[in-house]
Amino acid sequence: MEKTKIIVELSKTLNKKEIGRFSSSSSNILFEVKDLIEISFHKNEQIAFRAAWILENVYIKNLERFMPQSTYFLSVFSSQNNLSCRRHYGKILALMTDRKAPLVIKELIRKYDTEKLVEIVFSWLIDEKITVAIKSHCLNILANLNSKHSWIKDELIQTMDYLVDKESVGFYSKVKQIRKQLESI
Repeated sequence: MEKTKIIVELSKTLNKKEIGRFSSSSSNILFEVKDLIEISFHKNEQIAFRAAWILENVYIKNLERFMPQSTYFLSVFSSQNNLSCRRHYGKILALMTDRKAPLVIKELIRKYDTEKLVEIVFSWLIDEKITVAIKSHCLNILANLNSKHSWIKDELIQTMDYLVDKESVGFYSKVKQIRKQLESI
């Protein structure tokens, strides 16, 4: 589907069911993953948000569609400035770095230069404008990437110590979970 037609579709209010339909491999309306990534940077924040939401669902439900563009996704990750999109980008990267990620994704992350990703995720974690949901994904990403960058553990513990009193109860709960994960390493 042409990018302009996708934008027209994403200009409409969409519910969870419609997002799922656009993400499904059996859908008669298939959005190209690269187009979704590019549209997630659209100047209209609602259109960008909907593209990122569909992108997350494509990753979860239809990884084979996402895979060819996974390196492209990683390359533009740090450029995402829309807070609504960052939530979906963060979740995708948290899933990509998870120990339960598919082998093909694990291999991609192993070979990919993740230094810039770590840097941007730490910056999101300490940014006061970032919501707890995004910060939760940041904690997962950093804890997951600790196996590749052993220095993350100490830095992450210090950062969590600093932030734990400044954030919500939900953040505190997530910090407890991440501490357990780091202790098991």
